[in-house]
Amino acid sequence: MEAKARSMYVRMAPHKARRVLELVKGHTVKDALNILHFTRKNAAEPLYKTIHSAFSNLSNIDDNERFDMEDVIVKNVYVDGGPIVKRFRPMSMGRAGQIRKRTSHITVVVEHKS
Repeated sequence: MEAKARSMYVRMAPHKARRVLELVKGHTVKDALNILHFTRKNAAEPLYKTIHSAFSNLSNIDDNERFDMEDVIVKNVYVDGGPIVKRFRPMSMGRAGQIRKRTSHITVVVEHKS
């Protein structure tokens, strides 16, 4: 049995979030949350929340069954790029420089190992 959670429009560049994904892919949910708690990257917080949400979604699929965090693994994690917010900033010689503020969509799939 597997469950999915998505965090959309996270205000972070996708390539910065992908650096943290490789730390937790394939681990149990308990280990993944523990690793992210002590990771000193800004991408760790939205990823922590998304993994916790996916684990909660797994528990909500079947109300009669309770899962332990050590029995559920992070099957797949990936980040897609979202829309880019474009801003302009004054530059030298009267020019305008474009600033691209990137967003990300984080998807987490967890699975109960039988």
